Amino acid sequence: MGNLANYIGRQFGNPRGAAGWICCQVMNGINRPMYRAALALLEIAPEDRILDIGYGNGYLLRQIDRAFSPELYGIDPSEDMKTLAVRRCKRAARQGRLRLTVGDCCALPYEDGVFAAVTSVNTVYFWPEPEKGMEEICRCLRSGGVFYNVLYTREWLNRLPYTRVGFRTFRPQELAELGLRAGFALAEIREIVPGKNFVVVYRKE
Repeated sequence: MGNLANYIGRQFGNPRGAAGWICCQVMNGINRPMYRAALALLEIAPEDRILDIGYGNGYLLRQIDRAFSPELYGIDPSEDMKTLAVRRCKRAARQGRLRLTVGDCCALPYEDGVFAAVTSVNTVYFWPEPEKGMEEICRCLRSGGVFYNVLYTREWLNRLPYTRVGFRTFRPQELAELGLRAGFALAEIREIVPGKNFVVVYRKE
């Protein structure tokens, strides 16, 4: 059971192959309240650019496209997920509004100040350098831009067998302080389901 749990945990961090497809389908279901929370907080216009960190199979990107039709960008470590995300977000791809990259959020391949908003749902656990990732996101946001960092609580993750390896857990205040050190002007913590998940909303001056 230990080896299987560790394998599943690694798939959540970098989904690939058939197992990665299954893990993403599972995540789409169990993370639905978190996706809804991110969408409810977003304030963007069709002409804006938005970046999703760890886009997976494109579930959140498609929801954002349906709600706002903006310029959609995404970065994810998995080439397999890029293929699935393009397929899921076919309307935006057909209209030339979808630009997906395979890479690392700690080294974003974008110019300074290009995004109105950045989203991340359950990815910060896997960032190799969390502070560097925050700095990169802050750099790429325009003045007044917002980063929505959505995740499970440390206590909730510690209950799960597959989070023992490869997951770095955080308390809300830790992430708020990390963002402030990285250059954000404000970091506001909002609960989604008390004791289970939350979002930190970071604003750039």
